Amino acid sequence: RTEYAIVNVGQLERFPSGAEITPELLVAEGVISNLRDGVKVLGDGSLTRQLTVKAHKFSKKALEIIQSAGGRCEVIAR
Repeated sequence: RTEYAIVNVGQLERFPSGAEITPELLVAEGVISNLRDGVKVLGDGSLTRQLTVKAHKFSKKALEIIQSAGGRCEVIAR
């Protein structure tokens, strides 16, 4: 079973517009404590900033929220 580190889109609101969010940045900023088998972004919360989010998996709702805020989602291969 794959164990993902979970991040909700609402937690990404702390980053400035235009930022590139990577799993390493999430660990460095204390959003998650470790990477586990990868990062999964879920659609809980709201996002008003245009971000490029790189993660191993995205929920359908997270994709919609990030893209509707003008951002991009990039899936990282494991």
